[in-house]
Amino acid sequence: MRRFNRAVLAAVTLSTATTLAAVPATAHERPSRALGLANCTATACHFDIAPGTYDVRVLLGGETAASTAVTGETRRALLPETATAAGEHVARSFTVNVRTPEGEPTGPEGTPGLDLVLGGSAPALADIRVTPAARHTRQIFLVGDSTVCDQPADPYTGWGQRLPQYLRKGLSVANYADSGESTVTYLANPALFPTVQPLIRPGDLVLVQLAHNDKQTDEPTYRANLETLVAGIRERGGKPVLVTPIVRRWFNSDGTLNNGTALLVNGLGVDHPAVIRAVAAAQDVPLIDLTAKTKTLVESLGVEGSKALYLYNEKRDNTHTSVQGATAYAELVRDELVAQRLVPRGEVR
Repeated sequence: MRRFNRAVLAAVTLSTATTLAAVPATAHERPSRALGLANCTATACHFDIAPGTYDVRVLLGGETAASTAVTGETRRALLPETATAAGEHVARSFTVNVRTPEGEPTGPEGTPGLDLVLGGSAPALADIRVTPAARHTRQIFLVGDSTVCDQPADPYTGWGQRLPQYLRKGLSVANYADSGESTVTYLANPALFPTVQPLIRPGDLVLVQLAHNDKQTDEPTYRANLETLVAGIRERGGKPVLVTPIVRRWFNSDGTLNNGTALLVNGLGVDHPAVIRAVAAAQDVPLIDLTAKTKTLVESLGVEGSKALYLYNEKRDNTHTSVQGATAYAELVRDELVAQRLVPRGEVR
């Protein structure tokens, strides 16, 4: 039997009358059910809405002290854990991308509509309202591999899966990263770049991190594929941002990651980060050097301390990140988006 938090149930009961009806982003008729607390239990909410972009406003807190986080769809972090004192209510808002498939583009379709999960050490939701986002709402598309994607199952977590929680209302993340993809397969698969490209609107950011699976891609092909992605994004009026890959946790005896395995040099000798940096410079594309930044962080934590960033303890995996690692790497991306003025400081948490 599911156990319910009494404070949450009280808040739900008190606030149901204040819910706001809204229409799906792709429809023009009022839905039969209000998109508010009537759609929620103490631990989750489900909204029968069409694919699109939606603003979500939550009122957190209750009669007792609480601490609430919100995740959604395929384990996406949408709102970081927020503490409220007894009797306090705090309003927070975010924008969420609803699509099919709801996670990886080549994965299962998932549940239609929008699903939210209330987490944290003591979740309490006093009110929630879901409304269609404005048509001009800016999007951040993510093009990448398994280190970026919305991973369906714990403990695997991509940094793109943790990024939305750091963005405020008015900026959504559309994560089209997919496990196992290289620059070659991402361009060729109809479910990937051929699907993403038509969705890009003028002003949208498109972050591209593809390298981990280009193990047999020669340098001219890899460079040409990156250039093709850049051109395709610009053709739609989008702003490409090239991202060098996160490092593999592969230490030398001297405690550094100065080796080809860690720094993504493939079997043909292609130095992926170096090529990405060169293409960014030649094409005048913003660059997030995540290789350099994750290298600094992993080396600073050392052989033992860095294990928690990856799935070493769980899977002896030095490539894929844990929730902790994905969160830390998402923070690095957020900081670079702000530092390079790709996203205004006021639009991030």
